[in-house]
Amino acid sequence: MAPLKHPRAVPKDHSVSDAGSTRPEDGDRSADLLNNRIFFRLFQVANTLQRQAVKELGVTTVQWAVLGALSDPRPTYGIAVGTLADFLVVSRQNLDGVLKRLERDGLVERIADAEDKRARVVRLTREGFAFWADLRQRIFQFYDQAVSDFRFDDRVALAHYLNELQRQLLTVRLQTPRRERKKKRELAT
Repeated sequence: MAPLKHPRAVPKDHSVSDAGSTRPEDGDRSADLLNNRIFFRLFQVANTLQRQAVKELGVTTVQWAVLGALSDPRPTYGIAVGTLADFLVVSRQNLDGVLKRLERDGLVERIADAEDKRARVVRLTREGFAFWADLRQRIFQFYDQAVSDFRFDDRVALAHYLNELQRQLLTVRLQTPRRERKKKRELAT
């Protein structure tokens, strides 16, 4: 895989090789700096993907993911909103806003569940399937350009490590509780 473009990711006085130092705080600091760089880079990559998706494809990454998830022809009856939110790892509230915009554009519809008339499911409309077919071809071009400098093995390794990182993120349980932020009104009183 290509080296980081910014070698100053870890300051010179705290290089990654310092991890074997006799002072534990040096090793911890190096690992902290490297971990911070990894997670900040993930943040930047996600934002770059979002920006480029809107610019080049005309859809947000969440719209792209929703349309892709709903394009599977097997569940022709649709997908429950909660199930879709869980699959996409987004909140129901955020998904609802995206679905409203896609409904407004005539690409998705919410209908009564065939088995439980009180429940609603989401599915692509005919226009949605046609839109997805065109978008999908452009997405493949987008993918090809985005990873053109990666060898196949690099892509496999990247997918593996991203899957592992997501799996491990789900196991994070901090021992100290998070500090609650105080709202402006509480600070003023």
